[in-house]
Amino acid sequence: MNSQADLPSISGQRILVTGGAGFIGRNIARALVADNEVRILDDLSTGSRSTVPEGATLIEGDIRDDDALDRATADIDIIFHHAALISVEASIRDPERTHDINVTGTVKLLERARDEAARFVFASSAAVYGNPDTVPISEDAPLEPTSPYGLSKLAAERYVRLYADLYDLSAVALRYFNVYGPGQLDGDYSAVISVFVDQAAAGDPITVEGDGSQTRDFVHIDDVVQANLLAARAEQTGVFNVGTGESISILELAETVQDLSDSTPEITHTEARSGDIDRSCARIAKSESSLGFEPSVSIEDGLETILRSAE
Repeated sequence: MNSQADLPSISGQRILVTGGAGFIGRNIARALVADNEVRILDDLSTGSRSTVPEGATLIEGDIRDDDALDRATADIDIIFHHAALISVEASIRDPERTHDINVTGTVKLLERARDEAARFVFASSAAVYGNPDTVPISEDAPLEPTSPYGLSKLAAERYVRLYADLYDLSAVALRYFNVYGPGQLDGDYSAVISVFVDQAAAGDPITVEGDGSQTRDFVHIDDVVQANLLAARAEQTGVFNVGTGESISILELAETVQDLSDSTPEITHTEARSGDIDRSCARIAKSESSLGFEPSVSIEDGLETILRSAE
């Protein structure tokens, strides 16, 4: 497990974390607030004031609002951009709103980063790959998103790369795989862990959709924070996968939760979910060699952190 002392050092900077009241954003802010001036821009649509780390300045507002952006980015050195509409199902229901928040909002923020010559770290997603032909998935794999959410992340990511190339902006995009950790609300990419842990903690059966053979690369929040801080300190531009380089089947995940649980719940199976991706695993050689990224939290240790927090 990464302790605060193990994380890459950043100090004396003015830092903005958009979406900083949310799960990933607040963990990044928490790692930085002791040694930096940290601002959080969040509309609190999913996050909460209570999750904002002590010492950080909360600016409540939308990333598409010019006044809020002006206040949040004045004299800023580093921007971690995590504010987004992240639900695949919501994006299918309302692709226009998804595009407006995830793409237009990103372009507005890139303009501020360009004005301030700030380092820009963008939270992208493995959803840009769609259904992969092969695994592990490298950064140069085909990009075929299957939802408006995935497409919006790809479009925003392309803007990040364009700003780096066209305007010499110091910018990087991190493609997250299945991020998980304590304190996370249920979501599209890690909900299975939250569901399994909640079921086990309640002594209920753990329900696996389909036969459980589908695989995922689950990366702990501590390692995601590490990747962000490394990316902020680096000079590289481009895109980098953030995962563990290892995958686990959903059935194996259920069995691991079962083994770690005090209640020893049974495992049952339900109907397979339509359109579910069969396999997913990140190739992280580029992140390791260019950023110095070293994921350190095993799935067993990561699940222990969640099970302890659920007690």
